[in-house]
Amino acid sequence: QAIVVRIRSNPERRSSPAPAYQQAMAVGKNKRLTKGGKKGGKKKMGDPFLKKEWYDIKAPSMFSVRQCGKTLVSRTQGTKIATEELKGRVLEVNLADLNNDEDQASKKIRLCIEEVQGRNCLTDFHGMTLTRDKICSLIKKWHTLIEANVDVKTTDNYVVRMFAIGFTKKMPDQVASSCYAQTAQIRKIRKKMTDIMTAEAGKVQLRELVKKLIPESIGKEIEKQTQGIFPLKDCLIRKVKILKKPKFDITKLMELHGDGGDDAGVDMLRPEDEAAVNTLTADVQAAQEDD
Repeated sequence: QAIVVRIRSNPERRSSPAPAYQQAMAVGKNKRLTKGGKKGGKKKMGDPFLKKEWYDIKAPSMFSVRQCGKTLVSRTQGTKIATEELKGRVLEVNLADLNNDEDQASKKIRLCIEEVQGRNCLTDFHGMTLTRDKICSLIKKWHTLIEANVDVKTTDNYVVRMFAIGFTKKMPDQVASSCYAQTAQIRKIRKKMTDIMTAEAGKVQLRELVKKLIPESIGKEIEKQTQGIFPLKDCLIRKVKILKKPKFDITKLMELHGDGGDDAGVDMLRPEDEAAVNTLTADVQAAQEDD
């Protein structure tokens, strides 16, 4: 049998209309209504690029194109100084753009801003890498890939980590499809790679090392010296990192940027007059004639 339960509502608990003093809200008491919205609401944002300035990037003198790009920075405001914000920025530029040579497009150069003079940012070498498509084009089946890396200290106290890569090569009249190197041969080649990189980078300054990296002379030296172990091809310096820098020296940086200045002198169009010989030269000539 179904049990029916009746619930009798209490007539005293029925919702009664709010009293008059609650219905009419006093305008003067609620401050948020009068001020229009929440305190600390969204500020009207202007265009952030109106507060920024453009600076020119100057590459070191080892590259043929000295002005290689521009960079943005917010204007000096309070304790945030624009030049200090620029220092330490690392830029990545293709070597083809730095040397106006499309054959060098497979290398990317990293430059670090060391000093700001006026609107010019003076940079120094900060690293080098091969492009991804170049490395992918080198890797093939039926060959052994050999890699080596070494930390070297240059003569001007830069600690550089260099990565080398090489591939085994088929003999001229080889019939077999593969040319794999044995593990013992790989170890010998890797040892030879590290020795050559240490010798080439440890005896020169950083700027001379960069000049060796651009034409890939270290890779050619590795190919030449490893012929007796196993013939190699496509020996390249895959990557270069700057691990540690010496204390910043403005004079060395200015030497690096010095010979490519915009304000170069002009050669004299006419030879110097004979009468304009200085007195010291005249005295030396007179002494020689007396003898």
